[in-house]
Amino acid sequence: MEASKMTKHPLIIEEWNGSSSTKLFKTATITFSPSLQIQRSVNGFNHVWRRFLDAFVPEGFPGSVTPDYVPFQVWDSLQGLSTYIRTMLSTQALLSAIGVGEKSATIIGATFQWFLRDLTGMLGGILFTLYQGSNLDSNAKMWRLVADLMNDLGMLMDLLSPLFPSAFIFIVCLGSLSRSFTGVASGATRAALTQHFALQNNAADIAAKEGSQETMATMIGMALGMLLARITTENPVAIWFSFLSLTMFHMYAVRCLSLDSLNFERSSILLQHFIESGQVLSPKEVSAMEHVLPLWTTLRLSKSAKPLHTNVKLGLRVSTLDHSEMANFLTSAGSFYNEAKYLLVERKGTVSVVVHKDSTAEDILKSYIHALVVVNLTVGQKSLHLECQSWMDKHYESFVQKLKLAGWKAGRLLSHSIIWKAHWSLGEKTD
Repeated sequence: MEASKMTKHPLIIEEWNGSSSTKLFKTATITFSPSLQIQRSVNGFNHVWRRFLDAFVPEGFPGSVTPDYVPFQVWDSLQGLSTYIRTMLSTQALLSAIGVGEKSATIIGATFQWFLRDLTGMLGGILFTLYQGSNLDSNAKMWRLVADLMNDLGMLMDLLSPLFPSAFIFIVCLGSLSRSFTGVASGATRAALTQHFALQNNAADIAAKEGSQETMATMIGMALGMLLARITTENPVAIWFSFLSLTMFHMYAVRCLSLDSLNFERSSILLQHFIESGQVLSPKEVSAMEHVLPLWTTLRLSKSAKPLHTNVKLGLRVSTLDHSEMANFLTSAGSFYNEAKYLLVERKGTVSVVVHKDSTAEDILKSYIHALVVVNLTVGQKSLHLECQSWMDKHYESFVQKLKLAGWKAGRLLSHSIIWKAHWSLGEKTD
């Protein structure tokens, strides 16, 4: 009886392969009716190829990463490849300048020069972290590009070192200083970008696979670099032509990124467009509008008005206010912002935000948007506090909701660490 039931209703088992539920593919179908039949869905080559790709792409790819992951990684790998090729050329020039292969060169002299070079880089990395460490997360695109350009400058210094023997120490120390900035900025921004790419809490997997991609690019770049160095030996024109030709991929890599976190500039762009049209731009649209170089390098060349965020300062030391500013500050604490976790102070054409010591991430975001509204609605020298407060009451919640619907992470503002905060409270009147 049991055998006849199995004959009428064949048993079918499907075999699936993959370590993630989003990355499974069928490898075989097993049918028992009444004989055993095995039908394989993939051949051996496809299986090996999939296993090879697993070493370079995250689990669940492409669904586990953002859409800008692939174009950025492609350009970043090409950029890395060109960097390692140029490194071979610059290292060859540096060793030549130190005196490798010359009888007049001494071991202790070369060692001392290398020591000064490394020491300068270490000190430079510490100083760069001190002054810019808190800014790297909020401006990841800009600092990633700056890191690449500083790396180019460092290699350029190495390539120039044989041409100026009398200034050799100064030139190589300047190159080491540039590379130290690269090391700090590149490492910090890589962490921020990895968090951006991760859609399924898989930042560690993405970081590991990026390491594999970088290793592969390094090996290929070193091989091509040694070949190029051999071909261009004792031919300065060919060396310089090859070096400059390979410095072409930096701007394209960061331009592929569409970050969905709010920083000073993105908040300014979004708010200004919202005030004008009532609509919120997408991360991709804002990406095409924001600067990827430090703002001071582009404002001088641009005839357009300064962005709103350049007139806002988040975090003010209250003790630096003069008597009149302090009087306005105390008046504001008891009138316009008596229920808010922040105060706005206008001084010298800038709106400064005094943040309450108990403020949350949402309070800081609201305070910054409020400051941008004040800058945008200020007419000449006349401040319109009541109008700005009215705008915030009517439109702020709608603005935040539209940000979230457009794909923005609107819970907090990526910014410098706010080191100056304040506390205020309104005491009860007594007779």
